[in-house]
Amino acid sequence: MRTYAIGDIHGHLDKLELAHELIATDRAACGDETAPIVHIGDLVDRGPDSAGVLRYLRARQQADARIVVLKGNHEQMLDDFLTNPPGTDDAQANGYLRPGIGGRATLASFGMDPDAPTAELQRDAQAHVSPSEHAFITSLPLTFLHGACLFVHAGIRPGLPLEQQDPEDLIWIRKDFLESTEDHGLLVVHGHTPIERVEHHGNRLNIDTGAAFGGPLSAIVIEGRAAWLLSPSGRLPV
Repeated sequence: MRTYAIGDIHGHLDKLELAHELIATDRAACGDETAPIVHIGDLVDRGPDSAGVLRYLRARQQADARIVVLKGNHEQMLDDFLTNPPGTDDAQANGYLRPGIGGRATLASFGMDPDAPTAELQRDAQAHVSPSEHAFITSLPLTFLHGACLFVHAGIRPGLPLEQQDPEDLIWIRKDFLESTEDHGLLVVHGHTPIERVEHHGNRLNIDTGAAFGGPLSAIVIEGRAAWLLSPSGRLPV
């Protein structure tokens, strides 16, 4: 059973379009018109065109049932920022606006002044991000099961069945998941923790190659539990 997957995008529409081109080429080469394309979350923040990424994926998903888009912690933070009325939770709002998070870049991509005061940005955000765009962000699922793989943004709490997983872990977990050598049953395909190149650890597969920080946006294909990185010259084993 074949699945395509794309790592953390972080507002890089140009890299996302290239990843889709690589997938289209591989799909044509193997004659598979049905395999899903899973986007692992963290669509927004840090990069130059988060609004463009959201609109591109929303349009693709509406036109193509094979497009799967998962929620990452950055979508959750944006959702929280949009949901809270101005001034009701300044600590949380200012957290989203911290330089390392990249929220101001996202708001700028929607046409707002990224240097405006927090309350003004919260008020303007509810005017610049349409209700349908906000609903798209809010409705993103946390997991996707396909074949031998579980797709999730950050990872899982080792030892717990999927139905008992804490949603916070699914979008935030790091150490306890990354350091686990436990057989999770399914191959857990995730992002959230940037690395230089795609890594297959047997029980998990990390596909976040740091597009947010100047790295590539990796597109992969998985068959069973084996994975290949897609490149202009074809498949490269992971």
